[in-house]
Amino acid sequence: MKIQTLMVQGTTSDAGKSTVVAALCRLLQREACRVVPMKPQNMALNSAVTEDGGEIGRAQALQAQAAGLVPHTDMNPILIKPSSDTGAQIIVHGKVRADMDARDYDQYKTVAMSAVLESYARLQAQYESIIVEGAGSPAEVNLRARDIANMGFAEAVDCPVILVADIDRGGVFAHFLGTLACLSESEQNRIIGFVINRFRGDISLLEPGLKWLEQKTAKPVLAVLPYLHGLMLDAEDAIQVKQSSTGKFRVIVPAIPRIANHTDFDALRAHPDVDLQFIGPDHPIPAADLIILPGSKNTRNDLDFLKQRGWQQVLEKHLRYGGKVIGICGGYQMLGQIVSDPHGVEGKAGESEGLGLLDITTELTKEKRLQQVQGVCAFGDIPAARVSGYEIHMGVTYASSDTLPAFIMSEGEKREEEGTRSPDDLILGTYLHGLFDHPEACQAILKWAGLQSDVTVDLNALREQSINRVADACIPLLQALRQLP
Repeated sequence: MKIQTLMVQGTTSDAGKSTVVAALCRLLQREACRVVPMKPQNMALNSAVTEDGGEIGRAQALQAQAAGLVPHTDMNPILIKPSSDTGAQIIVHGKVRADMDARDYDQYKTVAMSAVLESYARLQAQYESIIVEGAGSPAEVNLRARDIANMGFAEAVDCPVILVADIDRGGVFAHFLGTLACLSESEQNRIIGFVINRFRGDISLLEPGLKWLEQKTAKPVLAVLPYLHGLMLDAEDAIQVKQSSTGKFRVIVPAIPRIANHTDFDALRAHPDVDLQFIGPDHPIPAADLIILPGSKNTRNDLDFLKQRGWQQVLEKHLRYGGKVIGICGGYQMLGQIVSDPHGVEGKAGESEGLGLLDITTELTKEKRLQQVQGVCAFGDIPAARVSGYEIHMGVTYASSDTLPAFIMSEGEKREEEGTRSPDDLILGTYLHGLFDHPEACQAILKWAGLQSDVTVDLNALREQSINRVADACIPLLQALRQLP
């Protein structure tokens, strides 16, 4: 089988689709094949800024890295960012198109499919192979009409599909059979084989089940992929609320309902001296050395969430004892005096009283700022520690003259102050996502927060190691695909 366009779908969310796509991209890239990842429709609050000033899912940015490419908006033409249980911001070709509820978007899908097929045509003209990731599961029969995320796309471009299931969840054979049963005959015929992901144990004990599945479906099991521990890959959206670590420096992050870009904390999760914990609504709030308020897709609602669960009192006590606080993007806005939304950007128009910890005010605006940035830290004892990252926000923040900058950003000869520090230097607020990703910045910020350690974490190197590990594990899958007629 020559791999021109191949779609990877899953029996469930988080079955391993993103990882398999990244692995296949890396394997083909090793062979000097011009390969590109694509996800027609992604629903996620973890996003990345592309070089052309657009916004795509972070998983597609990781897959681009696996393919040796700079991320581009055609890799994820439709991005859906939920702002409530029923509403979301719709991003088309990297730019905000509208805010819609689920019913309106369902009708909009025919327009969205046109944008998807435009992107596919452009990629098809530039690359030898396109590895496409589905979304969720094709078994969602209620979403079959006007589908652009799974079989609707596969049928439109006439490509083969492999189906991935996570055996670690249990019921893997039922997942495969149940998914097939929900598909039309033409969709069933499109599936060329199965991939079992996250297997651990004695493979000989699994073999009777594999033979049964192949006899039952007349489709091959292309590969059984191992459970790989310790991977450092950008999560598409799922968050592990509580984690254990041997690190002594405790960092806590409230797991707010609309948390955005929690991949900001991947470098801290990987730091051997840091114990990072996401604190869910049902967990007690422990003492910490550093509290970080994360980004949010609905700042005012998540601000109310924090107040209702006592985080304002926790923050005030933490600061009285000399603890440090960081706010990122929406978390930065929450630290101020007022967050106003006169245009109803994130819901009902109005304003909310902030946590009152920084002398700033924020007004949410209709225009979204999307930009990759770089500069240096404006604090600490590491001279000119470099920082890089990206901004994704709808809002302008105004600081008083008493505050200090967090970073000095540079663009050519231009220098600009970014973010805010409190006069006592206990609080830092910034719009910069990925601020821990650069080793120098990570070390400088942690030293500012009180961690006395010379350990540095190179997150990009860890990503590369993880991409190569999953690629090596998927070599049998690529070999099996090539043996198909």
